Amino acid sequence: MDIPLKKKHPAARHKYAIIGSALLVAVVVYALISASGPRRSRQDASRLLVSEAARGKFMEYIDVEGVAQPRMTIKLNAIEGGVVERVVAGDGAALNAGDTILVLRNPALEQEVEENRDALVRREIDHQEKRVQMARKSSELKRLALETLYKLERSRKQHALDSEEFRIGIQSKARFLVAADEHAFNRESALLLLDELKLDSLLNSMQVDLLEADLARERGHFERVRARLDNLVIVAPVAGQLSFLGVIPGERAGEGSNVGELKVIDRIKIGARVSEYYIDRVSTGLPASISYQGEIFPLTVTRVNPEVKERLFDVDLLFTAGQPENTRVGKNFRVLIELGQPEEALVIDRGSFYHSTGGRWIFKLDPDGRRAARAPITIGRQNPKQYEVLDGLQPGDRVIVSGYDAFGDAEEIIIE
Repeated sequence: MDIPLKKKHPAARHKYAIIGSALLVAVVVYALISASGPRRSRQDASRLLVSEAARGKFMEYIDVEGVAQPRMTIKLNAIEGGVVERVVAGDGAALNAGDTILVLRNPALEQEVEENRDALVRREIDHQEKRVQMARKSSELKRLALETLYKLERSRKQHALDSEEFRIGIQSKARFLVAADEHAFNRESALLLLDELKLDSLLNSMQVDLLEADLARERGHFERVRARLDNLVIVAPVAGQLSFLGVIPGERAGEGSNVGELKVIDRIKIGARVSEYYIDRVSTGLPASISYQGEIFPLTVTRVNPEVKERLFDVDLLFTAGQPENTRVGKNFRVLIELGQPEEALVIDRGSFYHSTGGRWIFKLDPDGRRAARAPITIGRQNPKQYEVLDGLQPGDRVIVSGYDAFGDAEEIIIE
């Protein structure tokens, strides 16, 4: 018996093509819908650093690495040239001011000193002879003056006697006039001799002053030459540590040559290199500090070198209230240099988002913390731990501050 066959619907023959087309349309529709919405990125919560915006005291400072350095380094130079005869202090020696470091010998200088000493002795003898001559001449003038005054006194008495005899007629007028002329001559001679004695005394005084000045110059010249011998002994100008000595016994040190170096370590300074970004804001007198073994040690900026090398410039800082014990030259410290006074501000923790967004926007979490969307912000000042937020956030807002390199161009973060 024949079984009648049911006639198939025409669409049955194309059902797979229809199903495939429907799936393709669904995919296209989903892609269009997804493209029309924000770009999303799913991130693990454990990989994200979240910070909460809060109001608090904001201190603008910079955190740099500082190195303990000697407060001063003094070059030791040989003022006088010579051969190193003896080395007293070696590298690393702790010295007080005036301590001997090394001794030089200069035979030519020693001979020059002896020649100048002989010249000084001859000059002193010559001056002594001149003084003896002046004293002898003065003595002779005084003797002559004494004799002349004695003669004048006898002449005065004789003239008085002649005058009385002439008055009573015992002596002739001619004889009286001759005696009067003789008395007048003796008086004028005595006056001239006294004037000469005064001039001689004045001249002697002037000559003595000239001799003393000449002798003083000669002695000064000798002392200066002799003092050069003291320069053959090189001493520490101040207390410090001899960092190195560049000569050995028997070696010749030329005049003005460098023979060593002394580091003044009674007070350590901290040298630091700061980014050129702060060159207009760092100046002498700014406060700073270091933390060492749980204690804060204040410093102050004492020198700023405006020369920029490799985008950095150098600053020196000195401790203002004690320094860490056993601080050695070359030890590293973290130095905080304050750029202003603490001020009330809205702040968030520092993070890598700033390098990705330039501080123009940030991902802000919604209240349940499951999603985060871009939010425009304005960043103000910053320090190594915080950013100051001028606009775009409110106290209590939570933001993602790290992991932006993994977000790509996402506009929304789904936190899992």
